[in-house]
Amino acid sequence: MFAFDAQQALGFLVAQTSQIEAQAYEIQYPDIQYPSLVPVDTSANPWAKSVTFFSTDKLGQAAWHNALAKDVPLADVERNRSEQPVELAAIGYRYTTEELGQAMMIPGLNLSADRAAAAVRAYEEFMDGVALRGVPPSGVSKGWTGLINDANVFAGNVANDGAGASTLWSAKTPDQILRDINGLLGGVYTGSLTVEMADTLLLPVTQFDYIATTARTATSDVTILEHLRRNNTYTAITGAPLTIRAVRGLETAGAGSSARMVGYRRDPQVVKLHLPMPHRFQAPWQSGALAFDVPGIFRTGGVEIRRPKAFRYGDGI
Repeated sequence: MFAFDAQQALGFLVAQTSQIEAQAYEIQYPDIQYPSLVPVDTSANPWAKSVTFFSTDKLGQAAWHNALAKDVPLADVERNRSEQPVELAAIGYRYTTEELGQAMMIPGLNLSADRAAAAVRAYEEFMDGVALRGVPPSGVSKGWTGLINDANVFAGNVANDGAGASTLWSAKTPDQILRDINGLLGGVYTGSLTVEMADTLLLPVTQFDYIATTARTATSDVTILEHLRRNNTYTAITGAPLTIRAVRGLETAGAGSSARMVGYRRDPQVVKLHLPMPHRFQAPWQSGALAFDVPGIFRTGGVEIRRPKAFRYGDGI
C-alpha cells in the first residue's frame, strides 16, 4: 500500500520545480511583442522602490564668432526629472495533494510543466500590456502610459485628402499612404532639429496587411510595403533598413480611438522598459489542507520614454 504525508508531497514538489521552471522559461512565445519593440532594462536593484529617470532635450546652436567677442554661444541640455515607482505583481501555479500522490506512485515520473508555462505566459502577456499601453490585460491601471500612448510624444492626424476627405488609408492612393509614412519619419528628423531619426515603424495589423498586399501601382508586381522598405526617409539618409512591424493594440490607440502608426528610434537612450525583477518562481509551500502553491513574482516600473522628440504618432490611418 502506498502512503505519504504532506511533508513528503512538499519534498517531492520541491525536487521537481527546477526542471519544471527550466522547461517553462525555455518556451518562446512569438506573439509576445514587447521584447523586440522596447529595450528592457533589468539593471536596477530587484527590490528598488522607484526608478529615477530624466527626459532630455538638447539646446544651442553654433554661430560665427569674432575672436575678441565674449558672448560665446553655449550649448545645454534641458533635463526633466521623473520618479517612477516600481510595482510588484505576481502569478504562480498550484498542485493538489491528489495530483502529487498520483505522480509519486510511479518512480521516475516528472510533473508536467504545463502550469508553470501557463504562469510564465500570463506574466509575458501582462508585461506586453504594460510595455505597449501602460495597462496590463487585467485593466488595473497604475496611471502609466506605454510605447504607443505617451502624452509627451507629438501626435497628429494624417492628411484628410483621401476619397471623401478621409484620413483612412483604405480611402487613399499608394502615393498618399507613402507620403503619410515618410511624413511621420521625416517629422521625427525635422522636429528634433535633425538630432533624432526614427529607425522603427509600427503599424496596426489591418493597415500593415493592406500595404503588404496592395500593389504600388495598377501595373506593378511590387507592393506598397516592398516599395516602402526600399524607399523611405530613414533608409534614404542612413542606407540602413527601416524596421517595420505590425503591432496589436494600435487599431484604437489614436485620437478618438482611431488607428495610430508610431515612428521612433529603438535605442535605450531613447526608450526603455524598467524590469528590475523579471518573473521568478518562489519556494513551494503548502497553502491549504490539500493544496501546494508555487508563487511567482516580478517587479516593473513600466516604460520610460527619455527623449520624446525621437518619437512621433500619426493618427487616423
